[in-house]
Amino acid sequence: MSRLVPIGLIAGVFSALFGVGGGILVVPLLIVLVSLPVREATATSLGAIGLTALAGAVLYAVRGEVDVAYAALVGLPAVAGVLAGTTLQQRLPVRSLAGAFALLIGGIGAWFLLG
Repeated sequence: MSRLVPIGLIAGVFSALFGVGGGILVVPLLIVLVSLPVREATATSLGAIGLTALAGAVLYAVRGEVDVAYAALVGLPAVAGVLAGTTLQQRLPVRSLAGAFALLIGGIGAWFLLG
């Protein structure tokens, strides 16, 4: 359990710096360092993202840097996406989830480096 605090700190820093942290950092760290199963790591990450996002949004809003209309236009459809993604995730084999995640992260990395 002592590894959970550093995972949270890492996720918070990267969330604030780059808008990432939950799925990209927390899920792999929970799987590797805490030995959580993939589905439990994903669900735990989603719970943590809610708290992290709220804290970050409040701090940015205080500085006047949150466009509430844009946030709603992205956030509300994202809720539907989370519901659909959770349903799909529960039906896929864990090995397929891990492979798809690795391809996603590799593809994003290549896109950033080559784009």
